[in-house]
Amino acid sequence: MPVLTTRLLLDTAPLRDSPAFRRLWLGQGLSQIGGQMTVFAVALQVYRLTGSSVAVGALGLAVAVPVVLFAAVGGSLGDRTDRRRLVLWTSSLQAGVSVLFAAQALAGLHSPGLLYLLVALQSLVGSVNAPARRACTPRLLPRRQLAAAAALNALTMQFGAVAGPACAGLAAATWGLTACYLLDALSFAAALYGIARLPAMPPQGDRPPGRLAGAGEALALVRSRGELAGAFLADLCIALVASPAALLPALCAERFGGHPQTLGLLAAAGAVGGVLASACSGPAGRIARPGGAALLCCAAYGATVAALAVTRSLEAALLLLALAGAADTLAVVFHSTVVQLSTPDRLRGRISAVEFVVGVGGTQLGRLRAGTLGALLGTGTAMLGGGLAAVAAAALVSVAAPAFTHYRAAEAPAEA
Repeated sequence: MPVLTTRLLLDTAPLRDSPAFRRLWLGQGLSQIGGQMTVFAVALQVYRLTGSSVAVGALGLAVAVPVVLFAAVGGSLGDRTDRRRLVLWTSSLQAGVSVLFAAQALAGLHSPGLLYLLVALQSLVGSVNAPARRACTPRLLPRRQLAAAAALNALTMQFGAVAGPACAGLAAATWGLTACYLLDALSFAAALYGIARLPAMPPQGDRPPGRLAGAGEALALVRSRGELAGAFLADLCIALVASPAALLPALCAERFGGHPQTLGLLAAAGAVGGVLASACSGPAGRIARPGGAALLCCAAYGATVAALAVTRSLEAALLLLALAGAADTLAVVFHSTVVQLSTPDRLRGRISAVEFVVGVGGTQLGRLRAGTLGALLGTGTAMLGGGLAAVAAAALVSVAAPAFTHYRAAEAPAEA
């Protein structure tokens, strides 16, 4: 294979060099597909029971509230206990929640309230699981491979966003929604195997004095280190300010005929772009200033969303959404690299919790922002304003957080 092609492709060194990371990554990838199948099935089941798009949108609230309330607790637990054991227990609980989803569908309970309750329970357990799981990777890999690991993790996330709904649609049409939930539960088997085979990961350094004090220590670190604050602000440039996901159904109806198949293409285009960006992310690990690169990706995302707001061509819309998905994925790779390199291990669980809250909370609030502005101003105006605002926000972050903009990965201390 030519040298140029080799350097362009995804860096798989973490998979080759670390069997533990390889097992964790493969298991998480399969579980990601299963998780997206449940997301698809829950939304479809709620819509069938209520006939209301508002009821479907309220699922986002059921996800966001437990994240905001409990992620800090999860991050603190990840720094106070053995991370492997914590992730193993919480992943087992997540598999159990998927079984409960299947049971209610099989029993024909027809209760939207029960679905909201199960979604909230799933989110609560995930709020404890995700920060600890993210904090495992730096224990398994050398620092020079953290950017490659971030790209590999982004690949599983984006591939799951494409494959999960496609598999769920096929399973639901063939065997019903119960099959989607059961397949999600079964997908946890690979994840649990990968987690169980991890080495022990006891806390390093002094344990936090208490959960609230521990969370305060993490927030103090974010305030004192401009590169961390900048990384989280960069994430919000996309998730909160510019994401057009909530406007895609209206865009499809107003400009492209409103067919479900067309909406499916629009919804999947961003994830396809993310998969392609991850697959060609080899150079990401060699970027000297990942913070500045993240902000450029944020600006590029905003520009593509602004262009999407004025296009009337379906082909152009699909291309722009794919480019936006690619920019989003690379921005995540870059700012995640800064966060991992800048955070001492004894605080990684709590800082990962902050990152998780920003990502999930920002995404849900961004959907609310987009939907509200779309209803008030119109789809195109709301989308154009969000895109241009993201470009402006990226420029403001570059000025307000110079430590992030000019952060050099090669100069990061061995233990921040």
